[in-house]
Amino acid sequence: MVTGRSSKLTTDTKQKVQDYIEENKEQLVDAIVKAVQIPSVIGNEQAMAEYMRKRYEEIGLEVVEVHPEYEKVQDHPAFCSSGLSFEGRKNIIGIWEGNEDAPSLTLNGHMDVVSPEPVENWTKDPWGGEIEGNKLYGRGSGDMKAGLMANWFALKALLDLGIKPKGKVLLQSVLEEEAGGAGGTLACLEDGYLTDGFIATEPHSLRLTVAHAGVLYFRVKVIGKTAHAGLAHLGVNAISKMYKVYNALEKLSEKRAKEAYFELFHKGSGQSVHMNLGTLVGGDWVSNVPGEAVLECRIGFIPSETRAEIKELIQKTVQEAAKGDEWLEQHPPEVEWYGWTTEAWNQDPEDPYVQAFKKTAENVLEREVEIGGRAAGNDARFTQYYDRPGLVFGPRCTNMHGPDEYVEIDSVIDTAKVFAAHIIDWCGVEED
Repeated sequence: MVTGRSSKLTTDTKQKVQDYIEENKEQLVDAIVKAVQIPSVIGNEQAMAEYMRKRYEEIGLEVVEVHPEYEKVQDHPAFCSSGLSFEGRKNIIGIWEGNEDAPSLTLNGHMDVVSPEPVENWTKDPWGGEIEGNKLYGRGSGDMKAGLMANWFALKALLDLGIKPKGKVLLQSVLEEEAGGAGGTLACLEDGYLTDGFIATEPHSLRLTVAHAGVLYFRVKVIGKTAHAGLAHLGVNAISKMYKVYNALEKLSEKRAKEAYFELFHKGSGQSVHMNLGTLVGGDWVSNVPGEAVLECRIGFIPSETRAEIKELIQKTVQEAAKGDEWLEQHPPEVEWYGWTTEAWNQDPEDPYVQAFKKTAENVLEREVEIGGRAAGNDARFTQYYDRPGLVFGPRCTNMHGPDEYVEIDSVIDTAKVFAAHIIDWCGVEED
């Protein structure tokens, strides 16, 4: 039972921590700037890993490395291959040991970022970490180096004040979330780094996310018949034939946008599912009739749908597109599934852990915190395979994956304040 005195002590402790974070926020901002200045495009996270190691060590955490191995994760139902070697790459975990009797917590973030190309579309240096007012610019500023550093600073604030969490706290800096997370968060969980609560600090605008769409990548290949451009009538243009498939998939995308509905996704993203027709490559020379065309796509789906159902739907759509075309009927388009694949994630929003975090966040922010879902995936989904609750919460980011990405500094400060209070409420604390 919580007494009036212990409740007051907790309130006083939280206020002391909030004040510390506010008074020392430039330390957090500087840490984000330095992180953004480290290019860590997927597959090249080593320098960022060493940066996080130093940050964890300087606040007195035990630091461990998790080296991913395909043999350990490839048979997991959540596995998908990024196509990259794991050699020389590592996850970094900072550990506050705490004790086994108190609830434990993981604050998770990914070190990898997507490419800033084409950089000519930027007006800022993608690796500069430039600040203008409340905006901190750079590739990965919001997605998600600000979140990584908010995790670190929340625990740093407590420890600097002599406030020690009773429960274990893990700060995870992981690989390849942008490519599916098998070598990152999944590898860490498979190595036994499990806790009672889990938060991925993705830039979700200080909203609480408990669900995301399932994802599949696929490519369609259409074969044509090459010929010299001066004798084009003797060839079959694979790009022209591909547009029959392209148009069919585009119509399917429009249909699903109207019909596939999941309230949490719609609330969080404005549309429940998307199908992105991402790349189209065809031909090899301007004076040749294209002999091959390849279309690559990403499709999202809601929790009531399965990967098997989506695969069947795409296969049927492509087959229907070929009907009535003599060439395509004789040379059927080929569908190949590759890359990132995941079932949809749908954490119960009424789970006691989710509700406990929501209450803490609302107390800190002094407003209602909305619970929703997203059409894009994240690493919190892995917790469902270990019967552990997980959620996503983080700062506000604009132009994520696009030119002139920036994170709103005040939202990062708020994120750190919420996490510090959550550690106090969830793990319990002792003061020197």
